[in-house]
Amino acid sequence: MSNDSQGSVKGEAAMMPSPSVPASSQGPPLSPSTAKPPELPDELVQAGWSKCWSRRENRPYYFNRFTNQSLWEVPVLGQHDVISDPLGLNAAPAEGGDSNLGNGQRKRRSSEEQAAGPNSMKRAKVEPTTPISPSTPGVKPWNNAPEDKQAPQATPTTPTPAPAPYRPAVIYWDLDIQTNAVIREQQPAKHLPPHPEIELQRAQLVTKLRQHYHELCHQREGIDPPRESFNRWLLERKVIDKGHDPLLPSDCDPVISPSMFREVMNDIPIRLSRIKYKEEARKLLFKYAEAAKKMIDSRNASPESRKVVKWNAEDTMSWLRRDHSASKEDYMDRLEHLRQQCGPHVTAVAKDSVEGICSKIYQLSAEYSRRLRQTHLSLLQDPPAASETSESPQQSRLVYCYPVRLAIPSPPLPRVELHFENDVACLRFRGEMVKVNRGHFSKLELLYRYSCIDDPRFEKFLSRVWCLLKRYQVMFGSGANEGTGLQGALPVSVFEALNRQFGVTFECFASPLNCYFKQFSSAFPDIDCFFGSRGPFLSFSPVSGSFEANPPFCEELMDAMVTHFEELLEKSSEPLSFIVFVPEWRDPPTPALTRMEGSRFLRHQLSVPAYEHEYRSGSQHICKREEMYYRAVHGTAVLFLQNDAGFAKWGPTPERLAELTSAYRPSPSRTSSMSSPGPAHPASGDKDSTPKAADRTPSGVISPGVHDNNNNNNNGNNSSSSSSSSSSSPRDKTAAV
Repeated sequence: MSNDSQGSVKGEAAMMPSPSVPASSQGPPLSPSTAKPPELPDELVQAGWSKCWSRRENRPYYFNRFTNQSLWEVPVLGQHDVISDPLGLNAAPAEGGDSNLGNGQRKRRSSEEQAAGPNSMKRAKVEPTTPISPSTPGVKPWNNAPEDKQAPQATPTTPTPAPAPYRPAVIYWDLDIQTNAVIREQQPAKHLPPHPEIELQRAQLVTKLRQHYHELCHQREGIDPPRESFNRWLLERKVIDKGHDPLLPSDCDPVISPSMFREVMNDIPIRLSRIKYKEEARKLLFKYAEAAKKMIDSRNASPESRKVVKWNAEDTMSWLRRDHSASKEDYMDRLEHLRQQCGPHVTAVAKDSVEGICSKIYQLSAEYSRRLRQTHLSLLQDPPAASETSESPQQSRLVYCYPVRLAIPSPPLPRVELHFENDVACLRFRGEMVKVNRGHFSKLELLYRYSCIDDPRFEKFLSRVWCLLKRYQVMFGSGANEGTGLQGALPVSVFEALNRQFGVTFECFASPLNCYFKQFSSAFPDIDCFFGSRGPFLSFSPVSGSFEANPPFCEELMDAMVTHFEELLEKSSEPLSFIVFVPEWRDPPTPALTRMEGSRFLRHQLSVPAYEHEYRSGSQHICKREEMYYRAVHGTAVLFLQNDAGFAKWGPTPERLAELTSAYRPSPSRTSSMSSPGPAHPASGDKDSTPKAADRTPSGVISPGVHDNNNNNNNGNNSSSSSSSSSSSPRDKTAAV
């Protein structure tokens, strides 16, 4: 199903340079051009002004296509903003007899002074409702100065200059770098276009689903849900989900999520916390014994399980009453012994109940997804037929990668209000407000200008920005610091070194909010495509190019990522390179890290010790500047996976590796937080945190193909290692106190 507003794929591909052309020769994205040569100065044309002819008045007038303003006289470039200052109180006075009148008043008086014909009729004033393109140097609704920094009052001799575009003080991206990623030409995607009404309903349903999860954990197991386990469930499910909703899982096999089951089971009978003092260890041991005994008595356990658990619990309690001189290590040894003896029996008793929690949450998610899709289809002017949702055959033409195009036209979108509070842009729809700092707001403008082809006048820009921010806000969760680790990004200096030394121009897991390049893969192609996304990376199949991969810390996603890498490297004979950043978990090692270390495509491996490197915060689009960077509490493994042609072109030579290592060192000129924004993890020396393979709970997030730059978060281990040695894995059995 073709889409006239989105443009055909052939037309889009025709704009792309041939893969044989070097990336440096690519020009900027094409912009709409006017059909007639301008009759006004260039600065007025760029500000949206054009000269028209009035048949009623039989004389020329001037119209601004961005603000819908019309004037009889030649517009003045420094005139007042009709949106923020409709009365012209801050406008510079015009020359001549009408010096006290604004352009709108002069137009009205000139029209009234002329004799009107018998058929003349007065036109209603058109209020400006259309946002302005970011390339327009003239007046823009979101270029107004903050309220506490108003521009100085104009004087008769000093006209008010046109407001300059907002320039961020610090820039964390480089959108001028052209891509070297080559793909096969793609058909338009069948995703339903975003709509604020649907996004608002989705946010309400996801919040309701989180509440159900919280209630089920309390009612059935008497525990709080593990921190961010719902976020990791969304991520793990989307790796295998074949449903239609971009966020809610609805078609997964198996129904029981291994990630959610493992995390809930780890907190039964109680959640273990990091221990610092002897008295805390004593209380924790007593609580565990008491909870295990109470649980085995209240469940339908076998006589043998009941006997083993009760005997060990009572023996531990008698030891606690008898021995008051034990050290912290003695208590932790005793706790570990009690877990080994009672753990299997407690797990067997709680298994059916925990599986019921996972199954119930999935069923509710599938029902919400079905309900959302029905409502969404009812909003579309031309909903797709069932036969049109089948996959289109892949094309054979090679082109440079381009953003995902939607096959279904976007319906008219409702108005979203925008205002600024100091350096924060606030967008409101039906009372729901989302926020983003002005630097990232200007970044979204540029990405939209480069990537969106169905909205040259930016009429849908604010609505789509609201949908984008709301989507990621819902995915992160509403808890304190929740989800901030999902979008953690590499430092700017590392990206610069990767591009300069290894030709990296593409991020495999990113978002419009945290990307460094304008070409990236992300979780939500239906909304991210308007801001440059190439779609989920697990569905992205490049033929050649140099890529950076910084996946969310989810073992299921990282394992699927390695499988996809090896398939791409095996099939392509063109230069192909993947530089992968993953946590260096060694106790036990993750399957993904083990597979990459044994891969025949591994060319080099670099270890960066804990606390000797840093990441950018996942909430960088809204956090303060002093909170932008934080030290990583876990070691990071950097692996170079390349085929033969990629190794010949971007091989990890000692000189290149030295510059990359130097770029990774924290800058002494800035202060960074010494811990990750997510929950802390116990040090390797804490006996209470001895993990099993199933105990480690990865904390990343963002759907398959999402959020590259998500590797920092809450899954680190607090033990640091020397020089290039590896750090031990996080202990997710224990949560932060």
